[in-house]
Amino acid sequence: MSHDLVIRKGNIADGRGSSLYQADIAVDDGVISRIGSISERGREELDARGLLVAPGWVDIHSHYDSQAFFEDRLVSSGWHGTTTTVMGNCGVGFAPLRPGQRDILIELMEGVEDIPGPVLREGMDWEWETFNDFLCALDKRPHDMDICAQFPHAAVRVYVMGERALKREKATKEDIEEMFRLTKEGIRAGALGFTTSRTQNHRTLAGELIPCYDADPNELIGIARALRAAGTGVMQMISDLTPERRPREYKIMRGMMEAAHRPLSITILQQNRDPDGWRDVMRMIDEAVGDGLDMRAQVAPRPIGTLFGLDLGRHGLVYHPSYQKIAHETIEERVRIMRNPEFRRQILNEKPDHHIEQQVRRVRNFQWQFPFGDPPDYAPPKHSSIQAVADRTGKSVDEVTYDLLLEDDGWQMIFSPNNNYADYTLNACKELMEHPRAVVSLSDGGAHMGHICDVSYSTFLLTYWARDRKEGALDTSWLIKRMTGDAAAAVGLLDRGILAPGYKADVNVIDHERLTIKKPVMRNDLPLGAKRLVQKAEGYVATIKAGQVTWCEGEPTQALPGKLIRGAQSAPRAAQIR
Repeated sequence: MSHDLVIRKGNIADGRGSSLYQADIAVDDGVISRIGSISERGREELDARGLLVAPGWVDIHSHYDSQAFFEDRLVSSGWHGTTTTVMGNCGVGFAPLRPGQRDILIELMEGVEDIPGPVLREGMDWEWETFNDFLCALDKRPHDMDICAQFPHAAVRVYVMGERALKREKATKEDIEEMFRLTKEGIRAGALGFTTSRTQNHRTLAGELIPCYDADPNELIGIARALRAAGTGVMQMISDLTPERRPREYKIMRGMMEAAHRPLSITILQQNRDPDGWRDVMRMIDEAVGDGLDMRAQVAPRPIGTLFGLDLGRHGLVYHPSYQKIAHETIEERVRIMRNPEFRRQILNEKPDHHIEQQVRRVRNFQWQFPFGDPPDYAPPKHSSIQAVADRTGKSVDEVTYDLLLEDDGWQMIFSPNNNYADYTLNACKELMEHPRAVVSLSDGGAHMGHICDVSYSTFLLTYWARDRKEGALDTSWLIKRMTGDAAAAVGLLDRGILAPGYKADVNVIDHERLTIKKPVMRNDLPLGAKRLVQKAEGYVATIKAGQVTWCEGEPTQALPGKLIRGAQSAPRAAQIR
């Protein structure tokens, strides 16, 4: 008797939060068949002595809706141990799609998730109309991980209402009935859930609020009933939960859950302008759960931050007139020019273009800008901010920024944490992760390709929180549970995220001591040679999807066992033991 794969003597974190224990794992037909002391040989074997063995990461918040069409391996998530990704979040996606509406959905995705329009036009075949057609198109390509898609509010609103959706007109009774029908159809076709956005941060390429922003509560409740009619599915929302909006938004979310009888999750971050507001939101979640509603928070383990630099298109000097004159040059040429003392004096005596005040404010928030370094520092001390260095040295913030931009021959990055760092600590992240209704996610994989790179959140969880944090470190097995068993259960994927007989053989074998996040780099490898930030890791000895090794020490194998997953998945009844 033999097994397809045997992983020998690893330190197992089972995805349920149990204490680590040493055992062998046998895999057959893509599922775990036995765990214990296994005498039979495997046709393939992995020696995991001294290594951490965990379920593959389940990332429930990504935007690989386009990338899944032109890439077999979903970079950068594959480098960081992800074996299941859930895309279509925040109400944006590409189906249903009427003929002639393609550019509308492209501009929505480009504006909201910073995915270049030409890449979307070139990289996808656009041969679909219904959501089922879209899933069938996705299903044609194998991947390194399983993919789940969700039904996006903005797309269905445009499909039903056309120009009226773009003008954000109120949906009629007939509109709501049609959105109900299409949502039910999409869920039954295999959408994992329904998603919507109610934040002003999400705008079209032209700067307009997206079609589903501030949709009438009757519309959202009408759509939510579709999940009850379908008998399955989850709901995901992102909203502006400012003090003045919280009561209304909470009432809408409760109404949706009461109508759907289905779970709902919302993005919760610590806002710089409202540093304790997340506590009110978590109390609202506790109240909803106490009333029998299934509500969760999607939280991040570190700051959500923008990266600035000469190769990234934006930084604190980008709107100065002198810089604008050289912005089109290669990075090498810009560095050469900027090292000229006369050019330096010229630019430091200028003010940024006042005609684009809002954009200027976004890149000149110097009290929350820090040198990123290599390896990158996601929890930089307050005294290292550009503002603090300027105050301490007597230099201007522009001088400090200028000198930083020229470090590493112009490849230095500046990290600007927009959320989860209001008090210059990660204490809010810790409290959020420890809340019983929290799920660690928010990789945003596939999105914000030019200035945000958060896909390494999983590796950060195991390096910073489990190993490197000097005070308040968290248990490794519990952290793994948060992004495997808990994450999978939150979206109804009950067949994975746990190492036990009968579950999907999605496994990470990790050298925890040398696990490291690498500095992001810009690559021109999208369709048409477009740019994107990518980020690798070291220490993932092997990532296994459905019993096949897909990544080995950061290098891809030939295996592409990942599939499209249609809808919720039941927990295994029993192991198939050989």
